Amino acid sequence: MSRISVAEYALTRLSQLGIDRVFGVPGDYSFTIDDAVEKVAGLSWVGCANELNAAYAADGYARIRGAAILSTTYGVGELSALNGVMGSKAHRLPVFHLVGMPSERIQKLGLVTHHNFGDTTYDRFQAISASACCVSAVLTPDNCVDEMERVIREALKHCMPAYVVITEASGLKPVIGTPAQGVPLERVTRQQSDPEELEAAVAALSSRIGSAKNPVALVTTLVNRFGAGSLAAKLVARANIPFAVTPNDKGSLDESLPQFIGTYAGESSTPGMVRDLVEEADLVLDIGGIARSELNTGMWSDNLPVEKMASIHDNWVRIGEKVFIHVAMGELLVKLAERITPRQSRASASVAPLPLTGSPADPVCSSSFYPRLQRCLKAGDTVVIETGTCMFHLNAVLLPQGVTAEGQGLWGSIGWATPACMGVAMAKKSGKTWMVTGDGSHQLTLNELAVMGRYGIKPIIFVLNNGLYGIEDVISERGHPYDDLAPVNYHLLPAAFGCKGWFTTRITTVAELEKALEFLESHDGAAYLEVMIPGEESQPMPKSVQDRGYKLNTPQPS
Repeated sequence: MSRISVAEYALTRLSQLGIDRVFGVPGDYSFTIDDAVEKVAGLSWVGCANELNAAYAADGYARIRGAAILSTTYGVGELSALNGVMGSKAHRLPVFHLVGMPSERIQKLGLVTHHNFGDTTYDRFQAISASACCVSAVLTPDNCVDEMERVIREALKHCMPAYVVITEASGLKPVIGTPAQGVPLERVTRQQSDPEELEAAVAALSSRIGSAKNPVALVTTLVNRFGAGSLAAKLVARANIPFAVTPNDKGSLDESLPQFIGTYAGESSTPGMVRDLVEEADLVLDIGGIARSELNTGMWSDNLPVEKMASIHDNWVRIGEKVFIHVAMGELLVKLAERITPRQSRASASVAPLPLTGSPADPVCSSSFYPRLQRCLKAGDTVVIETGTCMFHLNAVLLPQGVTAEGQGLWGSIGWATPACMGVAMAKKSGKTWMVTGDGSHQLTLNELAVMGRYGIKPIIFVLNNGLYGIEDVISERGHPYDDLAPVNYHLLPAAFGCKGWFTTRITTVAELEKALEFLESHDGAAYLEVMIPGEESQPMPKSVQDRGYKLNTPQPS
């Protein structure tokens, strides 16, 4: 009989995937889990400013490492983290949410505890927290081995969060049974294909690609979630098919590939010719399944009729009205790349870096900021993009070879980027982590700067300060007091939060921006740059576009 405790076993099993950090906030009912972190070799604790930030940080970490661990206490802790875990579900990230719960002795005696409603319903939060996940379990000594295998299998199969409850008493008990020995995530077989369905899907796809005169591909971040990014890149390169991404998928594939043509989002495509190339194609190979949300499609201005779509999802394929099931994405991409014949024609569009604008004495603005940021990025770097107006500007930025990006455009929870940036930086083994956020989003979670300083990570953070919720002005109208922000001297915050050795500055002119970026070329530490941009940039969208996105007006006869 093994003497490893339930809590230690659960963490050990997860660490075997290659996870080396646990993000969380300690709580009395989760002490069993928190203590176990200190006993499991290769794991270290990251104490976050609050549970929501911890969930965001775990989300960021999972984007780089493929999976993450989040630990919170019962009730107040798990519910505070719920928004972040929901975002991980929307963006297909296996975050293992471990929650400590009052012991079975308290429950059997019917004792009233804190973090509850003054009654004896102890499991009322489980259904809520489990709804943010694809699988859940309550671990006990005798089910721990089997349940952890089930939880890991399902979370990785669906690439979504898992909810694991460990009571304070059971977490201390030794596991009954023979512990399983895991393997690193890259060696895990997440899904297996039905041979007949796989062969039929490959044959159908290769036939459609071979017969298409002007095909184009759209590639989503789902390929990276399932560790198939390199396979998708190999496919588009071998087939020599022009490919684009949608805004949610910025940086999902290397944009230095000659087949890259830009960002497709209907009438919001960049460069503009991408819209014509995609919509005039006789085949759109959708690798990953694009999200048809309003911000991802130019307020639903996309035009992708089903009859010319061939969509490769995580475990199924749709070509027109034909659906193939039980087809694992990775296996399909490998076989499809082997089967297709390379096309001779080249992509008919090229994406150029944004032109430099602005004289040294000019006030800095978005049109002068982003082109200069673009030229600072190097292979191995990751850009973390906050939800807000910066998303729209960064869509037009050509990422240099080997540079990736991470955003949360679908879930769109402002404030995500700051803690997620910390998680990304902690997960990366090389390259810099850059973050671009607006002051409105940053105010929600800026207390995580103290945690960054505590653990000595080295992000490069740009806070674009225009004194308002700029994105709200863009999608509504100017002048509402609820869009105004409290004034903050952001560049002073790192010192106040104990971040030692950080380069901090406030930037108001193009000359100051260029001087700061030149300094960063040789700076090996963290940096925090407050960039003053004019609020006047945030001009409302045309009323017709706003109505297309929100459907408020009574439709008029055509």
